[in-house]
Amino acid sequence: MGGKHGKYVYVKVKDNEYVKVRVFKNKPEDDPERYIVVGPKRSTAPLTYEVVKLDDLPEEVQAKITGKHAPVTEEDVEETG
Repeated sequence: MGGKHGKYVYVKVKDNEYVKVRVFKNKPEDDPERYIVVGPKRSTAPLTYEVVKLDDLPEEVQAKITGKHAPVTEEDVEETG
């Protein structure tokens, strides 16, 4: 695994499009705050870094990376009033 102590991974968004993400190991796997996008989109990922598929991340993180928000559910509408 590349990067200092495996703190960073690259997320494959599309073909030839990767984003650098900081991973906090002390947070649960499904916690969206475990991942923070730190880099711009690149056409290649370094060979020494781990590459993760976008679908393997929580929905909230996927929305941060792609810029698309998750669909609004009826529960969300009821909570906000």
